[in-house]
Amino acid sequence: MAFQRRRNHYYHRFRFLIPFILAISGSLLLFFAVLSFLAPSPNDSDHSRRIPPVQFDAASVEEIGVSHFRVPRNGARSARDLWTSRNAKFYSGCTNASNKFQKASAITHPNRYLLIATSGGLNQQRTGITDAVVAARILNATLVVPKLDQKSFWRDSSNFSEIFDVDWFVSFLSRDVKIIHQLPKRGGKTWNTHSMRVPRKCSERCYQTRVLPVLLKRHAIQLSKFDYRLANRLETDLQKLRCRVNYHALKFTDPIQKMGENLVQRMRARSKHYIALHLRFEPDMLAFSGCYYGGGEKERGELGAIRRRWKTLHQASNPDKERRHGKCPLTPEEVGLMLRALGYGQDVHIYVASGEVYGGEETLAPLKALFPNFHSKETIASKEELEKFSSYSSRMAALDFIVCDESDVFVTNNNGNMARILAGRRRYFGHKPTIRPNAKKLYRLFLNRANMTWRAFSSRVRTYQRGFMGEPNEVRPGRGEFHENPSPCICADTKPRPNSDSGTRTYGKGDIITQRRDEPATIDDQNNDYEPERGDSDEEEEPADFQDKGPFNATSLDYDANNSEEPELEEMLSD
Repeated sequence: MAFQRRRNHYYHRFRFLIPFILAISGSLLLFFAVLSFLAPSPNDSDHSRRIPPVQFDAASVEEIGVSHFRVPRNGARSARDLWTSRNAKFYSGCTNASNKFQKASAITHPNRYLLIATSGGLNQQRTGITDAVVAARILNATLVVPKLDQKSFWRDSSNFSEIFDVDWFVSFLSRDVKIIHQLPKRGGKTWNTHSMRVPRKCSERCYQTRVLPVLLKRHAIQLSKFDYRLANRLETDLQKLRCRVNYHALKFTDPIQKMGENLVQRMRARSKHYIALHLRFEPDMLAFSGCYYGGGEKERGELGAIRRRWKTLHQASNPDKERRHGKCPLTPEEVGLMLRALGYGQDVHIYVASGEVYGGEETLAPLKALFPNFHSKETIASKEELEKFSSYSSRMAALDFIVCDESDVFVTNNNGNMARILAGRRRYFGHKPTIRPNAKKLYRLFLNRANMTWRAFSSRVRTYQRGFMGEPNEVRPGRGEFHENPSPCICADTKPRPNSDSGTRTYGKGDIITQRRDEPATIDDQNNDYEPERGDSDEEEEPADFQDKGPFNATSLDYDANNSEEPELEEMLSD
């Protein structure tokens, strides 16, 4: 009985505590609910996107623990030669015309004059000049030396002869297309030219049906905003003409060429090998991409304000999606980590060609920590030496073009015009290593690197980068954009070519093609012996300035002729 009374006593005491316990529990639940509502969601958390700061460790990779991701000072071990492409010696550029490709004097009609107004920055205009020569050939017309864009975002007043050696351009192509410096007078009066625009990716038939009838009626026409107005796929002789223009006829003027060679020699004096990085990380480019890099409300506000300048751009709704799909340029730090993982050590010299970097020195600091031997044209040339170029964006871009082209390894964090043109050029001139990040695969790897060892990280980077290193056969012939993959102009050799020296290549006169159409043509088989490892879409795509083949892809906007804002945006971001 005593036991029963004690049990009832404790039961009644506990029963009175139940409401109090429930009240406390309810209050705690309400508190945590409010807290979770006010806290940022995991998708919006800056910490989930921010990559941990770089840490270095002199110890061997094997000794690094899982929870301590540290970059060894000597980079990752690599079994391959970091400075050459495998099997490159079995391929060479071949642009000789076939015997059926008639001389310009035989096919050019009188009173047919084609004028071209290019668009964009230096490299976008280069594609326009190259395609203009082919368009004139298709139309059997005389080409007037193209007019460079002086009104776009770049605001460069340079004319053709101030960037390129115009006399060499005219004479080198004289057997392919008749080119004159200016439109002749007719009856003592200037021709009244008719201005028109052709669709992007206009084929040979497109020019013959859309442009030729107007040319026959007007005799002199100007094609405006001439960039990517020629189809990727043309018959082989026209493709090889494209290559003759781009790789041989377009030679920079002597002042630009000499200054570029001086910069190359200064890089060579510092090290036997060097890497050139074309770094696109400008505020406008990041804003247009809709990407987010963990900078919080400050970044969202600044880039959002830039996006609002253009009515055609919608505000970014899902920045993470762009990064996951590989459509965002890698950060400077990510590029540095990729290179170190591929085996390039801290002692490697790196030349960086870039505009204004978003975040300035704070953004560049991790890359400089990974590669202390960090150079640019401003650091290896005096202000006085660059003075005659610095007021002209195209001339400054030309200097970067030369140094990047002559580099042992070229790296890009984007897929703009300069990256694509240099990729094609380096394939043509010996398949020098050209690294394009596999951003879609690398994104998650960068995000989760704190949870793995350096050895595991570097191994995965090397795996993901297969097919993105500029090796022969990485892209099937005919796939992708022609200026990036000029496969009709690259032929397989049965015997390996002798190794060429690493001296500076002369742009034009040193690249004279000795075998021309009067001699037996070089192998012209469209490289059917290629065994593809990786290909892009078979479809004939619109040549947007950012195609979905690399880390940055915007949109295929074909702007209205009366809209002056959108072309400026396109030009600003693509070069």
